[in-house]
Amino acid sequence: MKDEITRVLTMVEEGKLDKEKATELINVLQGKDKEILLNKETPYINKILKIRVTSEVGDNVNVNLPIKLVKAVLKVGTSIAEKIPEAEKYVKDINIDLLIEAIENEVDGQIVDITSAKGEKVFVIIE
Repeated sequence: MKDEITRVLTMVEEGKLDKEKATELINVLQGKDKEILLNKETPYINKILKIRVTSEVGDNVNVNLPIKLVKAVLKVGTSIAEKIPEAEKYVKDINIDLLIEAIENEVDGQIVDITSAKGEKVFVIIE
């Protein structure tokens, strides 16, 4: 966790991240938002975003991310990625506000289902 916090602080020093977003991200990393998890009226925040990629040649990817982390990273990470030349082209057309709205409206279930002509499959699921 110290490495992640150090990276956040470095991004603030480099001007890639403002203090408010850095504070929010550090709080998530330190678990200071645990009171949200204890509130039974917000069980959605305990859900997991699951990304599954499978290919015909066995290049498989399984990623599980807590929704609370996804929300914080969406807010912070996109502004950082836009400033990195190699990453800019990948995030320029992503509507982060729409993704955050989907999280806040508790979208659930399979949200992406892609099968390429080569048989590669991508699934994104919130459970």
